[in-house]
Amino acid sequence: MYIFKIYNTYVNIDKLEGFDWDKGNSDKNLLSHDVTDGECEEVFFNSPLLLADDPRHSATEKRSDAFGVTNAGRRLAVVFTTRERLIRVISARDMNRKEKEFYEKDPKI
Repeated sequence: MYIFKIYNTYVNIDKLEGFDWDKGNSDKNLLSHDVTDGECEEVFFNSPLLLADDPRHSATEKRSDAFGVTNAGRRLAVVFTTRERLIRVISARDMNRKEKEFYEKDPKI
């Protein structure tokens, strides 16, 4: 079981069943931010997981942000959308300073 806090998100994470990886998004984050697909997935299974809407980038499809940690403790910001019951990662990178402060502000979610 994992702990998560939702900030007005479009996502019902309990209904999701997996990840949508294809040649369009597989290894994209490895090339641009040195983040593996596996690390992106780990964020959704570790605590705490913070989810927030991303309305600025939701013009064509609703996007959300996930803030979490990998199994190795790396703090990542993952932008994603959902397609049917799958999480489709759009981008993933290390959290910036402000995101780390937001993430660490309330660790007792």
